[in-house]
Amino acid sequence: MKKQLIDQAFIAMKNAYAVYSNYHVGSCVLLKDGTTFLGANIENASFGATNCAERSAVYSAYSNGYRKEDIQAIAIVTDGYRIAAPCGICRQVLSELIGQDTPIYLSNGKEELETTIAELLPMQFNEGDVKHD
Repeated sequence: MKKQLIDQAFIAMKNAYAVYSNYHVGSCVLLKDGTTFLGANIENASFGATNCAERSAVYSAYSNGYRKEDIQAIAIVTDGYRIAAPCGICRQVLSELIGQDTPIYLSNGKEELETTIAELLPMQFNEGDVKHD
């Protein structure tokens, strides 16, 4: 399963629109029912409007009615010199939208790392921080 998920993420990476950074990222979310959603990074001249591959894939799953309890694993890959860990914004998004122990597979085609959002983002800001009495 891990290899197939990483392979699908590399396929998604081919759709990256990285005209400014030339840094290509792909992602694949695997759901418990076997459905997958792909994502690629899409850059914009207004850099804040750029969307990362993992957010694209997870948002696509949510847009199709799936939720965190449906997500089995996610792969995030790059053609960079080292494996790509999610950026800070993506870590925050993943901390809310996937399970804390959901496997996250990172690869650049040469190296691989398996982690979780709980490991990548300790002391997460979450719904408990924004609730009011």
